[in-house]
Amino acid sequence: MNGIEQIEGSYLPGPGRYAIVVARFNELIGERLVEGAIDALTRHGVARENITLVRVPGAFELPLAAKRLAAQKRYDAIIALGVVIRGQTPHFEYVAGECASGIARVSQEMDIPVTFGVLTTESIEQAMERAGSKAGNKGADAAMTALEMVDLLRKLT
Repeated sequence: MNGIEQIEGSYLPGPGRYAIVVARFNELIGERLVEGAIDALTRHGVARENITLVRVPGAFELPLAAKRLAAQKRYDAIIALGVVIRGQTPHFEYVAGECASGIARVSQEMDIPVTFGVLTTESIEQAMERAGSKAGNKGADAAMTALEMVDLLRKLT
């Protein structure tokens, strides 16, 4: 836009460390998300030794682990990954909602990008599609968002 200053992030990692926190529940799909995230980070120049992987029992536990990681001030971004599949009870709404709001709260309170790579799907088939088949890999997407936000926040300081 002519005459308007524009600031946006790029996918260039620069120096930095990234934490991936993943829920073990629905582990098969979660591992595909982790593979996608690590692949995206390393393909964009992040050294494997600058990536920390933390496993938690389920999606409900992701925000607390992300907050502890953020409090360490060792990471430039945290990538939260997991899978919540709708069942026959309202459990889905509670877990998915608390997970999403908790992750957003950690990012805002701790002033660090915490990207949301948690699948909330109707079925295991939909989850598989979003973890590396038809619909791409949402773990990779969350990692790309982390790279972009780290660069953007550096430009905004």
